[in-house]
Amino acid sequence: MLTFLWKFTFSNVLIISCCHNYVDNLDKPAIAKYFNTKGRYEEVNLHLIKDILAVNRSILQPPSANCQEIHLTAIIRHGTRYPTIKNVKEMKQLYNIVLHNASGQESWLHEIQTQWTMWYTEDMDDMTEAAFYLCAYEFAIKAVNSPWCQLFDEDDAKFTILTGVCCCFRNDVSHGGNPNIPAIAKYFSTKGRYEEVNPYLIEDILAVNRSILQPPSAQCREIHATAIIRHGTRYPTSKNVNKMKKLYELVKSRASGKESWLREIQTQWTMWYSEDMDGRLVQKGVNDHKHLAIRLFVQEVENNPSALSEVDKFKEGPEMRRFAIKTVNSPWCQLFDEVDAQVLEYANDLKQFWKRAFGYDINSKSSCILFHDVSGQQVTEAVTVQVGHAETLLPLLTLLGFFKDSDALTSTNYDTQTQRSFRTSHMLPYAANLVLVLYDCGGGDLRLQPLLNEKPVTFPGLTDQQASMPLYQDVKDHYRELLQGCDFETECQLFKSPA
Repeated sequence: MLTFLWKFTFSNVLIISCCHNYVDNLDKPAIAKYFNTKGRYEEVNLHLIKDILAVNRSILQPPSANCQEIHLTAIIRHGTRYPTIKNVKEMKQLYNIVLHNASGQESWLHEIQTQWTMWYTEDMDDMTEAAFYLCAYEFAIKAVNSPWCQLFDEDDAKFTILTGVCCCFRNDVSHGGNPNIPAIAKYFSTKGRYEEVNPYLIEDILAVNRSILQPPSAQCREIHATAIIRHGTRYPTSKNVNKMKKLYELVKSRASGKESWLREIQTQWTMWYSEDMDGRLVQKGVNDHKHLAIRLFVQEVENNPSALSEVDKFKEGPEMRRFAIKTVNSPWCQLFDEVDAQVLEYANDLKQFWKRAFGYDINSKSSCILFHDVSGQQVTEAVTVQVGHAETLLPLLTLLGFFKDSDALTSTNYDTQTQRSFRTSHMLPYAANLVLVLYDCGGGDLRLQPLLNEKPVTFPGLTDQQASMPLYQDVKDHYRELLQGCDFETECQLFKSPA
């Protein structure tokens, strides 16, 4: 089978297509346990297949009956999600090759060619972001309260900025204040107008707020000013224009309802953004800098320099989706036997090992801030939850020393790595989680229990401690070097000043 895979160099696409289609028990692909970061959470907790809410209480045995949980920290990966646009394109390409060029008598091939249909679409990628951008750009560039803005209320806007995902579209938005300004304008992040951070400029674009600077003495005078300034208002990039076009076509051709904003979009609004705009400054962007120059330098340097600091990137792509995907044992899965799957799993593990894990020391040091945040939590609440990605968890697990084998994974030692502990299929399925439970066992006896995917694990280097629940102080002592050092700025400083 692998000859076919390598010939078309689509092995990763196939395993994605396969692993997004399965059911439990006998209809489950035999290779499901090798799906790396595309695996179901149930594959690492098989008891959940029969009862998704089952809790295996037998795995936790505190050292004393007096122990009780007093705090829990959980770091959780997002749940099962659709493939990315990039992977959908590759899957479509492979499907067309198999549909039109493959020959043979295999039943799985016949099923793919006659029964299976390509149901994955590029619009499974997040459309909420496109709608949010349409609202933001329409306001920033044209100063209009676009009908696109009425898809959101304030809570939706906040949620979109934080996660890149919105749970629903709204049609009951009420606008307070100026009806020409979208109620969610202050949540446009990097797509917002400068006026939203300095509202007094709405009435007078050249106004200078002299009250915010109070020099310590009347003798103080300006002798120099340095300003770091971002570009002014600009058109969306070609990438975002394509997203907007896709959303517009979907709304225009498929959306139904009686809402006024929907009718306006479908009958009056036209898609005027084009790819050749690709990030170019609009006239307002030119004026943004002219007005700023007048306020900063012509009117003396008495404006607010901190207002010029802004976040540079919006979190892109579909994030933390909460959808279930078809559960069928797809004919794509029958392209592989178990040996094939083990080879593909190793190839993916090899990539993760060198890109995000033990391959290079800097990989794990990128998690210094997260480790300090987790370990430095004040126990004021019962639970602390942070949600991220496989790329969040793996560097942290590496930093703590989990799943480190005696020999590094290389391209030449596959045969000797069959029993390796570094297996992303086990460590990082969808919804993977690292949980740290702090116990108070009485008399000042505090203990820390780590669990990965709801299973107890042992802190590396503390295996002589009672079970998997070492003394909290011993954990802090063990990781003292990381707690006191592991400075992100130092680790990521590429060029050091000469001594």
